[in-house]
Amino acid sequence: MAAQMRGKVTIDLKECKGCGLCVESCPPKCLVLARELSPYGVHPAQYTGEGCTGCGICFYCCPEPGAITVYRLAAPRKTIAAEPGGAHAAAL
Repeated sequence: MAAQMRGKVTIDLKECKGCGLCVESCPPKCLVLARELSPYGVHPAQYTGEGCTGCGICFYCCPEPGAITVYRLAAPRKTIAAEPGGAHAAAL
């Protein structure tokens, strides 16, 4: 069962050192190490674009401050179900 997408991750390629701690710790496995090398010669982490739950574990385990930013998406608004019959009390 796929996790509901409730977040989004951005990774600063100038800060990521390619250690892979975020990739290993991500519960929904929505982070991977890029195939391409960064200008620093490492394989930086990248977000796959889907599956993020917004838990923030990747942010907390990252040793580089500012490398990972997690955005938590707003929950969808709940609608109130109409009363059976659809009518309110009669006006006086």
